[in-house]
Formats: sequence, structure tokens, C-alpha cells
Amino acid sequence: METLNDKLEGKKLELEYPCNWCYKVIASEENTLKKAVHDVIEEREHKLTPSNSSKSGKYVSMNLDLLVHNEDDRTFIYDALKKHQDIKMVL
Repeated sequence: METLNDKLEGKKLELEYPCNWCYKVIASEENTLKKAVHDVIEEREHKLTPSNSSKSGKYVSMNLDLLVHNEDDRTFIYDALKKHQDIKMVL
């Protein structure tokens, strides 16, 4: 039985830009996460909303919604968030 992953393998995401994009950003605490997001996107208009926190309280996740202008912009933001020392994971 063919799965969704099988169907998508080797295919590139095709988006019409500019478009709104949501990154799920995970860090150890909310204030650290907010500062890290600001470090990356600076004064760019965005919306940062709470998502989940781990049961143990070790991690917090937030949704970062913003307008991306093209593929390079979208991947640059993803990579910059992922490389930030205070961010644990970006989805």
C-alpha cells in the first residue's frame, strides 16, 4: 500500500509566493524563544502564539506566523532559526 510519504518522495513543495508560513519553534523557555525569534527576524511583522509545552516543563513550543516572499526567504528563516543557539528544534 502506497503511503503519503511514498507519493511525495522526490517532489518539491510548490507554493505561490508571497504567502503566509508557520514555523513551530521549540526552546527551553518562552522568553528565550521570543528573544531568539526576534534575533532572527528582527522588526519583521509576525505573529508568535503559544503552542504546546512538555509535561515536564522542559520545553515550550510556539507558532511563528509571517509572510515569506520566496523560497529563499522561507528556507533562510528556517535555517537561521534552526542554527540559533537557544532554539532546540524548528518544524
